[in-house]
Formats: sequence, C-alpha cells, structure tokens
Amino acid sequence: MTTTAARYDAESYDYIIIGAGSAGCVLANRLSEDPSVKVLLLEAGPRDRAWDWRIHMPAALSYPMNGTTYNWDFHTTPQPHMDGRSLHCPRGRVLGGSSSINGMVFVRGNAGDFDFWAEDSGYQHWDYAHCLPYFRRMETAARGADDWRGGDGPLHVATGAAEGALFEAWLEAGQQAGHAFTEDYNGWRQEGVCRFDMTVKDGKRWSSAQAFLHPAMSRPNLKVVTGALTERVLTSGNRAEGVAFIAGGERRSVRAEREVILSAGSIGSPHLLMLSGIGPADQLRAKGVDVVLDLPGVGENLQDHLEIYLQHGCRQPVSLYSVMNPLAKAMIGARWLLTHSGKGATNHFEAGAFYRSDSDVSYPDIQCHFLPLAVNYDGSNAVKEHGYQVHTGPMRSESRGTIRLASADPKAAPLIDCNYMSRESDWQDWRKAIRLAREIFAQKAFEKLDAGELSPGPDASSDSDIDAFVRANAQSAYHPSCSCKMGSDKMAVVDGELRVHGIEGLRVVDSSIMPRITNGNLNAPSIMIGERGADFVRGQKLPAATAQPYRTVASVAAQ
Repeated sequence: MTTTAARYDAESYDYIIIGAGSAGCVLANRLSEDPSVKVLLLEAGPRDRAWDWRIHMPAALSYPMNGTTYNWDFHTTPQPHMDGRSLHCPRGRVLGGSSSINGMVFVRGNAGDFDFWAEDSGYQHWDYAHCLPYFRRMETAARGADDWRGGDGPLHVATGAAEGALFEAWLEAGQQAGHAFTEDYNGWRQEGVCRFDMTVKDGKRWSSAQAFLHPAMSRPNLKVVTGALTERVLTSGNRAEGVAFIAGGERRSVRAEREVILSAGSIGSPHLLMLSGIGPADQLRAKGVDVVLDLPGVGENLQDHLEIYLQHGCRQPVSLYSVMNPLAKAMIGARWLLTHSGKGATNHFEAGAFYRSDSDVSYPDIQCHFLPLAVNYDGSNAVKEHGYQVHTGPMRSESRGTIRLASADPKAAPLIDCNYMSRESDWQDWRKAIRLAREIFAQKAFEKLDAGELSPGPDASSDSDIDAFVRANAQSAYHPSCSCKMGSDKMAVVDGELRVHGIEGLRVVDSSIMPRITNGNLNAPSIMIGERGADFVRGQKLPAATAQPYRTVASVAAQ
C-alpha cells in the first residue's frame, strides 16, 4: 500500500458521508441524532429547491428523469446484445439523489431476496427476518401499520387508488389470467396483481431528502454542502482519513476522525473507490491511478432491470391521452400548485403485478407496471391516440456488467457496461415475460376497451420476433446495483457491516452492496440499507429478528 499525503482544513468531522441520496440522507439523519458527533454530508448536485415543481409534483417525474439539472444523465457503453445501442442511465444529482427524480414506486423486494443475500454473502443477519424491522422503522404506511408495515417512520408511503375503467380492467384481467389479487405486495404476499405503493405524502413527492434530511438540517452538528464534487477518499496506510473535494471552485481536503462513508450509489461509489486507488490494480494503473489496495470486485457484478412497453390502443376515451394537450396539462399543474391534488398528485403507476414465469420458480421473477396511457418514459407520445400499456420485464437476469474508469479525472463519467442480455437464459425469460403480459391483456376484462396491440404488434409472435423487439426497444428500468457487493469471497468489496475489505474507517452504504438485485424498484431497499448502515456505524444493538411468514411455493405447498 502507498500513503496519500494531504493537508487538511482546520475543521474536521467525525463522519463524512459522500452522497445525499436514498441511503445518504438516512445516514445523515441517524448519525447526527447524537449531538456529540459532527457529521459532514457532501452532495455534488444542488438543493432540492422547494419552488421547483419538477421534482415535487409526482406526475412531473419525466422532467427530472430526462433533464440534466438534477441528473448525472449517464449512458451505458454500446451494448453488443442490444443492437449496439447505448441506453440511458439517469442517476440523481441533487439532495435526495435518485429518490428525487425516480418514478416513486415503493417496492421493498421479495423476502426471498434478502434470504438469498444472507446465504450468498454468508452473513445471516441480512436475511429477511433481520431486515424487516428496518423496513418497518423507516416508514409510515398510509394503509396502516401491521406485522409487516410501519406506522411512525419518516418515509410516508401512499397507496394508489387505481380507480377508473383501465385500472379496474387491469386488476380484473390479471385475476382472470390466474394471478390472485394481493392486498399488500410489501407484506406477506408479493405475488399477484396489486395496487402499487408510492413515496408520496399529501400529494407531493416524498424523497429521502424530504423524509430524513430536511428534518435534521437544523441540527448544529450536521453540515450539508451542495455543489461538492468529491475527487477521492484520502488514505494513510490502510486507513481512510479524509476526503478531497471541490466546492465553489475551491479544492478542499477534510479529515474524518472516525469514518468516511460512501453513499454515492451503484455508479458513484465504485467510481470513487477506483479514483481513490481502491479497486482492480491493473485497471487503475492503466488509467494512471496510484494503487492503494488491489480490490478486484470494485465495479464488478453490476446488475440492472430491463423493461419493454407492451402498448394497446383503447376503444373508449378513458385513458390519460385526453389530458396530454398543453391546456389540460396547465390546468393540472395549476390545481396541483394550489391544492397538491388531482392528476398531478400521483405518479399514475397505481397498479401492477408480480408473478412467476414458471410453476417451479420459488417466488415472482417478473414485474409489471400498468399505466393508463400509451407513452414513452420521457413523456413523449409515440402513440397519438387513447391507449394503455404495461412495463414488464424479468427481475433476475444472470447477466453481469461492470463500472470502469474512463480516466483519472474525477469529472469524467465512468464507463458503464451493463452487459445486458449476454446470457441465453435472459432471452428465454423475456419471451415468457412478454407472452404472460399478453395473456393478461387478452382477458375478457379488456374486451370492450382493447383496440389492438400497438407495440410490439400482433405480427411479433415468434421467438425471433420477440428477440428482435427486445434488442431494439428494451430500456433500462433505472435500477443499477450490486457493483460493490457484500460478502467474504475474493470478489466481495464490503463485509456484513458494510466495511470495505482491507481499509479501516471506510464503508459503502447504498444499493451497490447488494449481492443480487432485488425483486422490483430499488428505492425502498436502498433506504433500508441506509437504516441498517447507520446502526452498524453507531455500534448500536440491532433490532431482534422478526420472523414474519412470507409466501413462496414451498410455504404454499406446506399448507
């Protein structure tokens, strides 16, 4: 190991957190609860300005997702199995991180995901029974508290009303296709058609910044610096002792008396580790970075979800197409600004489904988001008529990608290679996913509404047709993760308390530590990781495991 010398600012902090995203905001709140410690939170982006409706109106989600004000606006390298396309990979660059620009769908993941983490990593305290108390602690569920759901946490979670002819048709058609209705997919039974939860409170986006950071920012022992681009973690020997960053055009170095915590996300955290000389040694040397620690798993194991839009025309004028004109949008916006109600107060992803691709799969491996409009995710209307669509895709791809340094310049975006669709099993899973979604749309409940399939179109029926459609049209569902995985094998980056192997005083606390991607959207498990990470840092006794049952094939067979 080499030693990185630095001259530090006179002011020091007990904990320095890099990244004010889904997990970083939680850490800032929980660590600063102790008035005897000083906490510094560094965020590269701006504040989540209260006046900017684009990041607070739920229905406006496409604006920050596809803009650059609050978004790193990354793109993957050209993907060889996806017609050479470079796919969009937005990541939040603002207080709240990606929770300030995401689609707000709240999915904890299946209980089986966390049991897999425990088995894969060898750390049994990461099983579902040990994670459940943190899920309950972090939330206030509008549906009410029970053995699975929380009732007094900072994160407010509403449930979509799913009212109207199209939502009702979706829920009924799903049951006609053989999928049960599940009252709470974040509770005992994930599997089935359902009304989706969303991180919305009183008609406003309820990001991690709103829930955790803003209530803590008046504490004198918490300092939040926005517009702060972290250049690297500073080390001495095998210990992290500070951070170098640029803010306001000034280069600064700040000392951490206890720990540096990376919460920069699945792209940012491995990028910063490599910029700091921690990662695959050969790759670091090739980019001119001095090696502090050869840690080959940094940037490996990258996983994401892909999705396609299965779109249908609608015979009746009951979709959201009628409000896609400028005047209607202005009226929706005005109502929201005045009352935080109406069509602006929801993400419109109010219903969906989780189901298994085969009967022998132990728990759901396909997710659907239903939307009462045929539209692109960037808000553009490719379809100029009333319609509806489902976003669908497999949840547990076997493909694995990488994060790599493009250069030693901290301002240069890293190379993101998701290696999508690189395994034959992915193609088999996609054919099943599209055909199962088509089965739902073919049910009697849609009979009076359906004007025919628009995309992929009825002629796309063979395996080769479906494969071609996926290659040309599948998009990221914006769930990159797993690039600094937890475990004890040679490719693991952090241990069971999220400490970086081989470096003292350094942790990674965000979605990058997942051994395998969870079943659904990632905001909820990322916040849970932040809650758990805070207790690890504080050395607090963890809550007792809560062994609530959950539904799998085995549990049903045993009944």
